[in-house]
Amino acid sequence: MWGPRKQGQRTVTCIACGTAVSRSDAREYDKYGDRWDRDGKEFEHLCKGCYRDLCHQPRAELEGLLVEINAGTHPQKEFLSWYCALVDERYGSLSESER
Repeated sequence: MWGPRKQGQRTVTCIACGTAVSRSDAREYDKYGDRWDRDGKEFEHLCKGCYRDLCHQPRAELEGLLVEINAGTHPQKEFLSWYCALVDERYGSLSESER
């Protein structure tokens, strides 16, 4: 009958490893954690290997927090300092929650 459609096959880049893969061999990643609300969004993608390596546990407000402090744009030491201070401010320090 008809052969496979090669013309419109889109290639995406895995945000974890940088590998270019066909869209059909990738998984969508929504940094806001709501991939079902699709209006006006452009999704990032992960290759199947990197997607399998992800922790699929709920991450509550983590992604929003990382976006807020511009994760990935500052040196690691500076980022970790901001992250720890913000988590302590919003949720209390670990030592307080152990009491």
